[in-house]
Amino acid sequence: MARTVLGIIGGSGIYTMEGVAWREQRVASPWGEPSDALRYGLIESVDVVFLARHGRGHTLSPSDINYRANIDALKRAGVTDVISVSACGSLREDLAPGTFVLIDQFIDRTFARAKSFFGKGLVAHVSMAQPVCPKLVDALERAAREQAIPYHRGGTYLAIEGPQFSSLAESQLYRSWGCDVIGMTNMPEAKLAREAELPYASVAMVTDYDCWHPGHAHVEVADVIKVLMENAEKAQRLLRRAAPLLGPERTPSPLGIEHCLDAALITAPEARDPALMAKLDAVAGRALRAARS
Repeated sequence: MARTVLGIIGGSGIYTMEGVAWREQRVASPWGEPSDALRYGLIESVDVVFLARHGRGHTLSPSDINYRANIDALKRAGVTDVISVSACGSLREDLAPGTFVLIDQFIDRTFARAKSFFGKGLVAHVSMAQPVCPKLVDALERAAREQAIPYHRGGTYLAIEGPQFSSLAESQLYRSWGCDVIGMTNMPEAKLAREAELPYASVAMVTDYDCWHPGHAHVEVADVIKVLMENAEKAQRLLRRAAPLLGPERTPSPLGIEHCLDAALITAPEARDPALMAKLDAVAGRALRAARS
C-alpha cells in the first residue's frame, strides 16, 4: 500500500517545526529556485516534508515566492498530500484573531505571478470547483478539536497580490462579495497543487480584522506579529496531531485528485512541446506516461 508523505508549507511565523528530527536537502527544480531547502522528518510514523514558504528569516514577499518551484520540489520529494498554513485577515466579526479557518474555497485576485505549469506547447485545464481535499480537512478539524484550538470549518479565502494590506474600500468590497478571510499566498499555490495532482488543504490563521472593523480601524504590524506568534505555537500542535491522523498508509483523495490530469491535457500528443514536457516530468509525468501507453 502507498505511504503517506505529507508536505507542509509553513507561512508567516512558521519557518520550521519544533520537536522533529529533520534532515535537510535542497531539491533542484526546472522551474527555478524553491523558497528554501526541504526538511525531511517523521511525525510519529508519518513521513513529513516541510518547506518554509517565505524562506527562513522571511526573505521572500508573497509576490517573490516561486510557487511553481515550491510545488514541483515537493512533488519531486515524493509528497502525496499538502497542508498549507498561512496568516490571514478576517472579513467576518465572528472569525476573531486567533481563529483557524479551514478553507474550502478561493477567489484569486493576484496578478503578478505565474499561475500554471502548462501553457504554449502543452495546454491543460484542471477543475478547481472543489479546490480543497476533504480528507485532509477532516484530519485538520479533528486535530483542532482535540488540541482545543479555535477553528471554523469552511470559508472563502480572498488572495490579493500585496505586499500592502487592503484599503478600506477594498476591504468593504471583499466583505460584500461574501469572502471570509484575506491573504496573499494561497494563490496560485492551490492551483499549482491541483495541476501536480496533489490533494491540498489550507489552514488560514487569523491575525487581525483587516481594516473594515470599526473597532480595529487599521492594521498595525506590531499587533499582527503578536497574534502571529501565538498562532504559530498552535499551528505546531495542530500539525503534529493532524499528521498521525492521516496515518502512514495512504488513502486516496475522495475527489480523485491523483488522476485529475487524465482529462485535462488538451494539446494533441503529436503537437506537444518536448522541452515543456521535460520540465513537467515530476508534475505531470504520470499522466504523460499514461497518454503514451
